[in-house]
Amino acid sequence: MQLVTGGAGFFGSILVKKLLQKGHKVISFDLNEINLKDKNLISIKGDIRDYNKVAAALEGVDVVHHNVAQVPIAKDRYLFESVNLGGARVLAKACVDKDVKSLVYTSSSAIYGVPLQNPVTNDTKPCPAEAYGKAKFDAESIFRDMALKDINVSIVRPRTILGTGRLGIFQILFEWIHQNKNIPVLGNGDNIYQFVHADDLADACIAAANIEGYSVFNIGAADFGSMRETLENLIIHSGSKSRVVSVNKSLAKLGMNLTSYLGISPLGPYHSLMYGESMFFDLEDAQKHLSFKPNYSNDKLFIDSYDWYVRNRADIISGKISGSGHQSKLKQGVLSFIPNLLFW
Repeated sequence: MQLVTGGAGFFGSILVKKLLQKGHKVISFDLNEINLKDKNLISIKGDIRDYNKVAAALEGVDVVHHNVAQVPIAKDRYLFESVNLGGARVLAKACVDKDVKSLVYTSSSAIYGVPLQNPVTNDTKPCPAEAYGKAKFDAESIFRDMALKDINVSIVRPRTILGTGRLGIFQILFEWIHQNKNIPVLGNGDNIYQFVHADDLADACIAAANIEGYSVFNIGAADFGSMRETLENLIIHSGSKSRVVSVNKSLAKLGMNLTSYLGISPLGPYHSLMYGESMFFDLEDAQKHLSFKPNYSNDKLFIDSYDWYVRNRADIISGKISGSGHQSKLKQGVLSFIPNLLFW
């Protein structure tokens, strides 16, 4: 039996489907009931911070995939510490008490902050630069200690995740492209930025559950390029009249931080920190130990995500399709004015 925390969320639901397709019996543990019916699936509603509820859900479970997290758009340090870190403490204790064999933790590339050099490898020193990344890294330490208690622990650090159903801040991008609005990049947009498709990430997590001892894997697309190239290729695919427009990097970051602080933008500190920076992973360890072979390039995963958005746009705009932060449209706030300024 395998349990997926956050099983009703964007990535968690994709992971649940993959596990079921492989013949596993699965428990989804989430504040919300998963929108999926299968004879081998049990949906349990619960808070990851509730030890009794978590412990009860772990009865008979061999493998745990931990995905519950408050995401950067929450912009709430208390929730990052309470859910992302406090929830990790509760889950770790319950796993030890219930003799779980293996745990796979979906961490984040945010634990590296802005890397001093690329590609990022397992030898790159983590240096989170904001509250979300710090909470995710501190949670890694909690799970690493579980390995001392003879529980197999794999830490999976993905690059920014896209795929079918991914909305959040990307819904804003997709809507701008759909409406032929111009898209900003910081500076020339020549920063190399790697993404990962949720399907590829799910494959990596499933494989990581079979690794003994303690391991760390960096996961991303194998084929990627600059932010400008990625956005321009998506615009070409979409047939949109949008253009990618350069904006002053320093002024843009200042504006992003200020409007985020004032609560008039959905963006969080991590977005302003990373949007104009380069970051990509060396995939050697994942390729060697997980036989990781991503099926989606940056271009392909953006196209897959965008095409799904266009097909489901009416239901998304009306609110019929919604869910976690990554599964819902966002209020643009001050961002709605940005494309109107990019007319040159």
